Amino acid sequence: MFASIFKPAYLIILPALVIAGFGLATLYTFQGTNSFFTKQAIVLGIALGVCLLASIPDYRFMRTGHSVLWIYIAMCGMLALTYVLGFTALGAQMSFDLGAFSLQPVEFARIALILVLAKYFSMRHELIGSFRHIFVSGVYLGVPFVLTLLQPDFGSAIMLGIIWFGIVLISGIRMRHIAIVGSLATAGITYLWLFKFEPYQKLRIYNFLDPLADIQNTGYNAYQATIASGSGQMLGKGIGYGTQSKLNYLPESQTDFIFASFAEEWGFVGSMLLFVLFAAIVIFLIRAARSAPTNFERIFTIGFAIYIVAQFTTHIGMNIGVLPITGLPLPFMSFGGSHLVSEFLALGMIIGMTKHTRRVVELERSELI
Repeated sequence: MFASIFKPAYLIILPALVIAGFGLATLYTFQGTNSFFTKQAIVLGIALGVCLLASIPDYRFMRTGHSVLWIYIAMCGMLALTYVLGFTALGAQMSFDLGAFSLQPVEFARIALILVLAKYFSMRHELIGSFRHIFVSGVYLGVPFVLTLLQPDFGSAIMLGIIWFGIVLISGIRMRHIAIVGSLATAGITYLWLFKFEPYQKLRIYNFLDPLADIQNTGYNAYQATIASGSGQMLGKGIGYGTQSKLNYLPESQTDFIFASFAEEWGFVGSMLLFVLFAAIVIFLIRAARSAPTNFERIFTIGFAIYIVAQFTTHIGMNIGVLPITGLPLPFMSFGGSHLVSEFLALGMIIGMTKHTRRVVELERSELI
């Protein structure tokens, strides 16, 4: 099975592994043992195994039947179960304690949402002009969105909304429907601001508008992140020598602010290399979507590309001070097993879709000959 990684369909794994390797290098420290590094290395091995296993099945069975719906229901059930069995970390009850590791259902709920939306719109592509289908897809979004928002995990909830809007947009929504969706979103955000946002969430928005207003309190994280990002200059300070992160000036340097830690140690050149690697992943996903046999595979692949671009942009933006702090990890790189496994799982599924598509095309060509 591991020999398959050198086949063309598996090449997408390589830039993802390099990014994950950058994450491990950033987590590494010369100051004794580092549980972050060790745990992430173990999880990366598990994620790679999950990716290769997920690349084996022929996912054409998902185009029909109710398997996708059951996956979606199971993930929503897991989100609801966090209110009973989950533990609270950083003010949000969003994880299950599994001893040495934890499980965040919302990371897998994103993949389930992309799947169910791909299935829904692929079966109704010619009828997308009807606003009813936009509304029904919004209901699919609404369940995990509300469950995530109430944890409260505002950043992940917003990411679910971005994924939904991106898929709806590529599915052929009409301009007047975009205006309706925009109006509903504005009304929803207004309601959240007035009645649901916690004080610390409002402070993040205030701090975004004026980052230097309170650098000793609400603006501290953003201020330290910008210092770390800029202090690497052209070539960086070297692996393990990032003073902002290793001396604990930068909070959550292994998760929310790993790009700032990376930029401090690798500099501008390393940061540009990271951008190139993410661009390579997105380009592969776009090419895979173009060669997809049906709209189901096409929408799922583009939906995952939307997730990668949105989460990458949001993470980088909050690390350099141009977006509010939302607590979202950097795909394939930040410390955390749930997002890493779910991302490699999605890559494996896309590889499986691509691999079996090529096999079908080859069979059809052989029959013509």
